[in-house]
Amino acid sequence: MKLLAREVVILIVDEMGSLEMLGKLSDPFWFQSFGCVLGFDWHSSGVTTTVCGAVKEAIRGLENDLGFFVAGGKGKASRKTPREIESRCSQNSLEADRLVYSSRMTAKVDSAAVQDGYQLYHHVFFFTRQGEWAVIQQGMNADTRYARRYHWLGQGDLDFVCEPHLAVCCDARGTSLNMVAAESHESREATSIVAREGPERLIRELEKTQTLTLPRHHNVRPQNIDLNRLKKILTRIYERQPQHFESLLSVEGVGPKTIRSLSLIAELVYGARPSFRDPARFSFAHGGKDGHPYPVDRENYDRSIELLQKAVRKAKIGQREKLEALKRLTRFMEG
Repeated sequence: MKLLAREVVILIVDEMGSLEMLGKLSDPFWFQSFGCVLGFDWHSSGVTTTVCGAVKEAIRGLENDLGFFVAGGKGKASRKTPREIESRCSQNSLEADRLVYSSRMTAKVDSAAVQDGYQLYHHVFFFTRQGEWAVIQQGMNADTRYARRYHWLGQGDLDFVCEPHLAVCCDARGTSLNMVAAESHESREATSIVAREGPERLIRELEKTQTLTLPRHHNVRPQNIDLNRLKKILTRIYERQPQHFESLLSVEGVGPKTIRSLSLIAELVYGARPSFRDPARFSFAHGGKDGHPYPVDRENYDRSIELLQKAVRKAKIGQREKLEALKRLTRFMEG
């Protein structure tokens, strides 16, 4: 897998540039095709961690020549992402602060602002010498055992808190607190206003929830809230006086329970209801011939196959590995 991944990355970066490599990795269709060519079935949740790991190992020692870098990984490796970004930036005279902030914010959004029941355990940050970046991270639902993959592409003026994902992929959908949905705009504003008020008043509002009849869609139970701990976090937020939702989300210690509590107060005080729309829009497959979960994008599908065929043919790998990869591509074309 590492040998073939190495050849594909080198080919794309050499012929199309490092920005194109970012775009392809952040495209859920291309990423899944890439994983299948490397040896995974379409339905394997392990494709995310293994493909990202294969790419990271494949280009080890070539990063500076390619101008393409990879940080992070699964579990403990994900927590090393900021240090790895800083190390690469130091070696290449790049500005690290913005990249580290982007890495942390993508993780914060998908753990606190999007509360869909999937616990993040994988975070990989790809970036270029030009400062563009992409993130692929994955979470697992402990009850259903389904995985969910989040694709980000940091090009242009990305809004971290309004429809920021390029794709969210999962084979199951449900109800989520989705504070980054477009329709959560009023809730984000109201939540930021509430957060700038004194923590004593906010705690009093939360204490009222023990006797109030709460909105059934907003599942905040008093027994799930540690008021003493929450007061410390609210005090920290109050001292920072965040002027918008993104700055609120960036405050250290602000997690899912804080955001859920503040969004509930914002709804009770201002009537600003957040969105509960599940952000998942893609399954892990390329799509179905019957149009579910969406029609196959044949043009994009064929383009992916053509590029991967070219990469495999030019790859400096063993003949057997090359034949096996081309056989897998042939199966895609006949499917």
